Amino acid sequence: MPELPEVETTLRGIEPHLQNRRIHGVVVRDGRLRWPVPAAVGRAAGQRLLKLRRRGKYLLFELERGGFIIHLGMSGSLRLAVGEAPRKHDHFDIELGSGKCLRFNDPRRFGAFLWVDGELDSHALIRGLGPEPLSEAFTPRYLYERARGRKTAVKNFIMNGRVVVGVGNIYASESLFMAGIHPRRAAGRISLQRYAGLHDAIRDVLSRAIREGGTTLRDFVDADGAPGYFAQNLLVYERAGRDCFQCGAPIRRATVGQRSSFYCAVCQR
Repeated sequence: MPELPEVETTLRGIEPHLQNRRIHGVVVRDGRLRWPVPAAVGRAAGQRLLKLRRRGKYLLFELERGGFIIHLGMSGSLRLAVGEAPRKHDHFDIELGSGKCLRFNDPRRFGAFLWVDGELDSHALIRGLGPEPLSEAFTPRYLYERARGRKTAVKNFIMNGRVVVGVGNIYASESLFMAGIHPRRAAGRISLQRYAGLHDAIRDVLSRAIREGGTTLRDFVDADGAPGYFAQNLLVYERAGRDCFQCGAPIRRATVGQRSSFYCAVCQR
């Protein structure tokens, strides 16, 4: 599933081609995504795309009047196409006056393409989100204070988008390993000092993943069709039974919050 680094990689790939460009039209071939694609997306025709940005795992397209919210879902990807016949699972195009189009492909159809008439940040999917993990608002003290009294597993805590956005399953496992914290440890029983280590690990692993173009395990490709290379740097994720890089003990797999979690029982407490 595309997580924050993959969505950020997609944004950086498409932004130079779409920023300040006028939208010629929107073609929806199959609107049966996570939510039905609304007919209102057609209101974008003739409008200029003023700004593209990311909020958590959502891509926000601000137009002169209203805008789009796009989510890549489990297997979605956006690519730039020029004179290319649509492929299987190419569900919609955002056509530009330049002759290029932004094309959305999603085999599992868990993605989303929504229209918002007003401010994008006021939409129900966006307004309750926590701070960005690479922003100044995300601090060790913030994590520590939000965790007070919580009995939930720390892995579930940092994956909660109302606490902090974009720390998905892959990067949560990696960050907890780097910080030496067991994924099942109660969030409220972790000290400020250890949260400082986890804060730094989250920022480090996400920054490195963005530099490597994200992580391709199965489906993800960027706007040019290239895979992400951070998978080569994974320390624990999907390494169950293999030796820990730090101590040599076998990496374990467990289910935490209905998600596969990978950790070292020696290095993580």
